[in-house]
Amino acid sequence: MQQLLLEVGTEEIPAGYIQPALDALAANLDKKLTDARIDHGKVQTHGTPRRLVAMVDDVAPRQKAVTEKVMGPPERVARDGQGQYTLAAQKFAEKVGVALERLTFADTEKGRYLCATISDKGTTTAAVLKQMLPEIILGLPFPKTMRWSDLKIAFARPIQSVVALLGKSVISFSLGDRIQSGRTAWGHMFMHHKKVKIDTAESYLEQMKQAQVIADIAARKQMVQQEIEAAAARVGGKIIPDEGLLDTVTHLVEIPVATAGRFSEEFLELPKEILITAMRTHQKYFAVTDSQGKLMPCFIAVNNTRTKDMALVTKGHERVLRARLSDAQFFFRSDRQQKMESWVERLKGVLFQAQLGTMHAKVLRVQQIAGLLADKAAPQLKTLVTRAAQLCKADLVSQVVYEFPNLQGIMGRAYAAVAGEPADVAAAIEEHYRPTYSGGPLPQNLTGALLAIADKLDTLCGCFSVGLIPTGASDPYALRRQSIGIVQIMQAHQLTFSLRQAIEDTLKLFSPADPKATAEAVYGFIQQRVANMLADEGFAKDVVAAVVSVSIDHIPNVWQRVAALQQLKGAPDFEPLAIAFKRAVNILRKAEETLTAAPQASLFQDPSEGALFQAYEAVKAQVDGLLAAGDTSQALRVIATLREPVDRFFDNVMVMAEDAALRRNRLALLNAIASLFSSIADFSKIGT
Repeated sequence: MQQLLLEVGTEEIPAGYIQPALDALAANLDKKLTDARIDHGKVQTHGTPRRLVAMVDDVAPRQKAVTEKVMGPPERVARDGQGQYTLAAQKFAEKVGVALERLTFADTEKGRYLCATISDKGTTTAAVLKQMLPEIILGLPFPKTMRWSDLKIAFARPIQSVVALLGKSVISFSLGDRIQSGRTAWGHMFMHHKKVKIDTAESYLEQMKQAQVIADIAARKQMVQQEIEAAAARVGGKIIPDEGLLDTVTHLVEIPVATAGRFSEEFLELPKEILITAMRTHQKYFAVTDSQGKLMPCFIAVNNTRTKDMALVTKGHERVLRARLSDAQFFFRSDRQQKMESWVERLKGVLFQAQLGTMHAKVLRVQQIAGLLADKAAPQLKTLVTRAAQLCKADLVSQVVYEFPNLQGIMGRAYAAVAGEPADVAAAIEEHYRPTYSGGPLPQNLTGALLAIADKLDTLCGCFSVGLIPTGASDPYALRRQSIGIVQIMQAHQLTFSLRQAIEDTLKLFSPADPKATAEAVYGFIQQRVANMLADEGFAKDVVAAVVSVSIDHIPNVWQRVAALQQLKGAPDFEPLAIAFKRAVNILRKAEETLTAAPQASLFQDPSEGALFQAYEAVKAQVDGLLAAGDTSQALRVIATLREPVDRFFDNVMVMAEDAALRRNRLALLNAIASLFSSIADFSKIGT
């Protein structure tokens, strides 16, 4: 067994291209080796901006041998009346490459058939890799590719070298008829700009390390972390954790060298988000805080080389950052001279969506929706909610947000605070975008929660109104995320207003061709998101289906019902109870009779009917009170006490009696029993 090494050396690849390419490289290499019947161990990947690397442990020296039987024509076709092979048999032998005399006959369910045993001893792994590796390299996916020189191949950046070793041996092949594989890689472009002759696949990482290249991504990331922490400590601060930036910087360097720089304290007048974003987005610098968590006028830059005069390098970083921060300071000061109300008017020139109008039109709708939600959930907050709604998109036309789009909402909050708006209004302007990603933070205050729901309902209902409904993986307006956000916020803040009514109220602000059908479509779309969320939380699928199919109108109650039903399902006597209720539901469905009257005690014939009715009335009184108090779990336990009287009823009574009055009365009794569960779950969907 030997180790396989493949290194594709290139000019600098964009940081965001590297990991997806390495993931594809590992997956494709693993699959192709398996398909080629080459035993192998784990596929590991490494990479830097100038190289993509795959290493495979325990690669077998040759393909596994295989033997298979190939069926030919039936015996009656393969032989003539004298027992001689026919032309059909001869053609089959030629096709499979086996001499006629080596063919046999095999018994099958359909009779005897001509059969050939074919053995493939396989070839050497080196020979297979010679054909396989060029296909894998040139098949790597990139957002954009380029061609260079007069080569006919394309890649993310021009390929400079290819190292392909199986143990000590070179796997020889070419790319574009000019780039020849070998055992020579390039060291660090600045610190070791020489060719490195790789002795074996096993020695690659250490040899590259000697050439000032840390090819192991995890090891390089750890070095970046250590470097920036040490640099921050030298100026008396700590790094603000930023995993995304850490990953990006790791893919920007081949060996990290951190330096700490400073900027003028005058820039600390800017909100810290502007400073951090200017450093992070444009320069890939890490921000630093002091021991109290206050932003310091310092930054940490990670370089790809170590120079004799690092102080000179630091001054260069400081000069570039000062220009960035000066621009940001100018924009911020200019913005502060404007009133947010004037920005709201300017939203008339900002398009939200071609069929749904401008951002100004959206703001007016969101104000109305937010006001309606406040009326239902928190009337005392209506003034704050509608004011926050009026200003929630204003910062989109500010100069800072134009320069740093990811600060939308954040700058709205900052400008509102500067303008003297109530704290809840300022916070809601920022929070109404939440959650901005899966698992992201939700609005913390109720004002922000109501505004966030209003904004998301407007987008969701508006898109459905004009036919912009997600299909498959296509969801350009992130309606799935918007729906999940609505549910998460209602659950987190225990908002119990009617979701269906909120949808219908929102749709009145649009002009869908069929308002009722559109409302059902929006409701069903959210319903599916709720089902997925509950399943992801570990609830049984049948329990989720039983609850969600009944109603998701009051979101917090959905989780209560699912948890209660799942708990009941775990009870030892649940199965008989489920069977009894399913039987009742099935009888009612098959009866197809309209039941409007309550059961009449005067029509009861068997004692079990009266006993069941009395038990039902007692249980219903308890259940109504428990459900009103939000105690779904206890309500289900009380309903479960009906099991015995229901069983006796089915044992002693023929529900579908010939007498019409008697039959309808018994169906009415079953319908009353079934209705106890119908507000909680569809019992027929529960598995037993």
